Amino acid sequence: MGVTLEALKSHALASSLFKPTTLRRAIERLGFVQADPIRSPARAQDLILRHRVKDYAAGDLEAQYAKLALEEDYLYAYGFMPEATWRLLHPRVSTGLSSSEQQVLELVSAQKHLHPRELEEHLGRAREQNAWGGYSKATTRILQALHYRGMIRVSSRENGVRVYQTTKIQHHQIEPEERLRKLVLLIAAILAPLPERSLRATLRLLAHAAPNPTFALRRSSSRTNLEGPTSAVKALIASGDLTSAEVDGHRYVWPAGNLIRKSPPEMVRFLAPFDPLVWDRRRFEHFWGWAYRFEAYTPPLKRKLGYYAMPLLWRDEVVGWVNISRNRAKLNVKAGYVGTAPKGDLFRNAFDAEVQRFASFLQPKR
Repeated sequence: MGVTLEALKSHALASSLFKPTTLRRAIERLGFVQADPIRSPARAQDLILRHRVKDYAAGDLEAQYAKLALEEDYLYAYGFMPEATWRLLHPRVSTGLSSSEQQVLELVSAQKHLHPRELEEHLGRAREQNAWGGYSKATTRILQALHYRGMIRVSSRENGVRVYQTTKIQHHQIEPEERLRKLVLLIAAILAPLPERSLRATLRLLAHAAPNPTFALRRSSSRTNLEGPTSAVKALIASGDLTSAEVDGHRYVWPAGNLIRKSPPEMVRFLAPFDPLVWDRRRFEHFWGWAYRFEAYTPPLKRKLGYYAMPLLWRDEVVGWVNISRNRAKLNVKAGYVGTAPKGDLFRNAFDAEVQRFASFLQPKR
C-alpha cells in the first residue's frame, strides 16, 4: 500500500509535537527553534517551545539560555540551536578582520560579557546606512559581523538586547560534502516530511548560513553553485538516507525510517506562525487545503487573517486561526475558521482548555 496524505500528516504531527520534555532536550530534539522579535502576545520561540516543554512559560528560554549550552545563529532563519547544529555552520569566513573588527574583538575578549552600550563608550555612537536604507549603529554592525564569523557568541540577553562574549570552542574543518550531507539531513528532520521542492528551496537559504558547503563546492559558474543542495538531496535519496514518496503529485522526503502512524489527541493547539508544522507554506496548503499567510508586515487594510494570526490545530486538522491580545489581565482570543467551526462540546471544551493553557503560559513565574 502506498503512502497516503493522512500518513504524512500523522508523521509530521507525531514527530514534531512529541511528549513535552525539558527545555534542553526539546531544543536538542528539534535541532533548531526559529526566533522572531514580535511579541504578539509572545515571541515565536516561546510559542514554539510551549507545546514541547513541560510547564513552559513565556521568557523561560531567555532566562535559562546562559546555562543551556545553546547558540543563537542562522540556519535557514535566525534562531536558537544546540551546539551540534551550530558546529555545522562554521567556519564561514576565512578572510582577515578589518581594523575596526579587530578592535571590537579585543574589547569583547577583555571582558567576560559585553553589552553593546559598553562598546559605544569606547567607540562612540557613529551611524551608517544599512541594507534596508535605514541607519544602524556601526558598533552593532561590527558585533553582528564577528558573530557571523563565529568569533563571538551571544552569551545572554538583557531586555531583549544581545550580550556578547568571545567564542571558546574551536571550529573544526569538515569536508564540504560531509557538512552539506549533515545539513540536508538535519533540515529534512526538522521539517519532515517535506516536499522535495520545498527542501531544495530551504537549502538555498543556507547560502548565508553555511556558504562553504552549499554554494562554494564549485565556483566555476553560478548555475553549478545552485546545484550543490539539489545534488545532495538526490544523492541522499539514492543512498537510502532519505526516503521519498509521491502523494497527490508532490514528492515528499524524510529521514530514513517508517512514517509514524499515531492517532491525534483530542486537543486544540494554537501554533506559532514559524512553528515547524507551519513553516513550509506549500506543505501547509497540501495538508490542510487552504493558504495560511503571516500578515504582520501586510498593510492593515489588506489583511485577511490578522496581524499575528496563529493557526488553530484541532486533532490533526488546521481548521482556522486565532488572534490573541491582552487587555490588562484579560486574554482576548478571537477565532476565525476556514469553513464553519467544529461542532460539539468536545471541540468547545478542547478550545477552552487551550485558552487556559495559553493564559498560564503568559503568566510570569514567581
